[in-house]
Amino acid sequence: MIKWTIKTFEELTTQELYALLRLRSEVFVVEQQCVFQDMDNADQLALHILGYDDTLDNELVAYTRIFGPGIKFDMCSIGRVVTSSRARGNGTGRKLMEHSIATVEDRFGKVPIKIGAQQYLDKFYSSLGFQQSSEMYLEDDIPHIEMIREAKV
Repeated sequence: MIKWTIKTFEELTTQELYALLRLRSEVFVVEQQCVFQDMDNADQLALHILGYDDTLDNELVAYTRIFGPGIKFDMCSIGRVVTSSRARGNGTGRKLMEHSIATVEDRFGKVPIKIGAQQYLDKFYSSLGFQQSSEMYLEDDIPHIEMIREAKV
């Protein structure tokens, strides 16, 4: 079972910050073999969604960061979507995105949400209501697309 926590940067403990940076590095840098500057001075402006698995000794297994409009895009956005390899294949990624979407709606209202998605995940994000809104572009040599989930009223 996943326990969800939502915190601003200032509310994160050093242990939580270390765990989220480690998970992002584990997946984005090591697993995907992508050398990039993960710490981009945007974490300080984000809401952080952390998912801990109580069956794995309360290990951080899922994470996103959420931005209000005008920070990453002209609308609210969800980024750094990541699940641990130990938590894949059981719906954790879907639960993470559903929780993140619900958090955006709770904090900002029923507004459009924009993401920069790795292109191979387009069907996953489409199943959550996101529609492709850009041509493919390379970000750190990985094909990405922008996608928007229109406000649900």
